[in-house]
Amino acid sequence: MTRAIPIILAGLVLALALEAGAARADNGIRIDGAWARATPAAAKTGAIYLTITNTGSAPDTIESASSPAADKTELHEMKMENGVMEMRPIPSLAIAPGKSLVLKPGGYHLMLIGLKAPLKEGQTLPVTVVFAHAGAQQVTVSVAKIGAAHAGDMSTSSAGSAMPSGKSDMSSMPGMQH
Repeated sequence: MTRAIPIILAGLVLALALEAGAARADNGIRIDGAWARATPAAAKTGAIYLTITNTGSAPDTIESASSPAADKTELHEMKMENGVMEMRPIPSLAIAPGKSLVLKPGGYHLMLIGLKAPLKEGQTLPVTVVFAHAGAQQVTVSVAKIGAAHAGDMSTSSAGSAMPSGKSDMSSMPGMQH
């Protein structure tokens, strides 16, 4: 019996060490379904949509984002106020433990400002989302067709534009001058 105690203790220490390693490897944040809409050639802005799940036991906060595809990437909120659709940058966004936050058209999104090239359907681009506790998370964003409603919305041809009256960006909308 006394021989078994050191073996049991060694196994317990090993199990605890493996558990601690797994906790460090899992930062508590999972990002899924990152996508953007293709943009017309002259567009200077674009948007990224994704789902962030906080699998950890503590709240976390999106603090910033960046992408080599644009000069600047900001966290934005789009909402209806007094019958008018408004979009504005927000400094951060909290995610409660065990909850998911969906960044989607008409709501929260990552705004690409100063696009270096148009976003083309079928391409991918990297984005880094920085969290207060989980740190920097690298994400690959898939580009869907212009005017796409969701990530898998691809056209059979890339011709055409969903922008009304030949507009190539959203700068004419209130609050959209960047």
